[in-house]
Amino acid sequence: MSNDPQSVANGDPAPARLTVGIVSAGRVGSALGAALERAGHVVFGVAAISDASVRRARSRLPDSEILPVEDVAARSELLVLAVPDTELAGLARGLAGAKVVRPGTIVAHTSGANGVGVLAPLAEVGAMPLAIHPAMTFTGHNEDITRLSNACFGITAADEIGYAIAQALVIEMGGEPVRVQEHNRALYHAALAHGSNHLVTLIVDAVAALRVALDGPGLLGQQIVDDQPNGLAERLLAPLASAALDNALRRGQSALTGPVARGDADAVAAHLTALAAVDSRLAEGYRALSLRTAERAGTDPAVIELLKGR
Repeated sequence: MSNDPQSVANGDPAPARLTVGIVSAGRVGSALGAALERAGHVVFGVAAISDASVRRARSRLPDSEILPVEDVAARSELLVLAVPDTELAGLARGLAGAKVVRPGTIVAHTSGANGVGVLAPLAEVGAMPLAIHPAMTFTGHNEDITRLSNACFGITAADEIGYAIAQALVIEMGGEPVRVQEHNRALYHAALAHGSNHLVTLIVDAVAALRVALDGPGLLGQQIVDDQPNGLAERLLAPLASAALDNALRRGQSALTGPVARGDADAVAAHLTALAAVDSRLAEGYRALSLRTAERAGTDPAVIELLKGR
């Protein structure tokens, strides 16, 4: 099977046995490297600077050399740039300026916020730019590699040949490729951040309030409430939060329940008072999300007026 991009466009569905270089061996890069090796590609080298990255590279990619960035770039047929968003543009400019990336090299970054425009300096020297973003959270543990096989990947390319290659690579890793237009990358990333990062904040805030609510003498044999994760407050919240997430994903807005959706202004006012007594920031977070919930639910105007502070 040919590695020529044109062969992919002509019906050869997968770029076979590419020589892959990874920059860098962080949580994302090392997981993708391991997934690509499982698919039959050869990860010959990785750039790893921190002690944690070196350990991760040696654990997940034991047959790969740890090399300087320029050496990894020069020898790659597929170069994966798995660096933080803030470093990506500078890295692309630096590699292009150093003239170490060969024409025809497939260069894929893993940033959610960026499309292929950020790789323009490398495209100008003949590289094929791809954005391949796994829409999942990486912990640095082995489950990351397993989760990749169930993840969607937001892909963006400069042309249809690029899309075909990106799609094939994602499918080889067991993921589901999803096309994201260049001009929609920021919106795509914002939506994912809003639904995942802010969910963590919401849950942690709710747990903090529950710990205060559960403080005091417990039942005989009841676990003591403390500030350690995975405790009584988390177990109390878990079934409710899990069901709410599942219902929202499967049923949409009809999953909304609770006093805001019902228009119970007295209950909402009591919630705000109780939360403010614990932490005014908790109360303000509740107020902001409740207002958005009330607007979505088209609830009693009195609730909306209360939440707006009128």
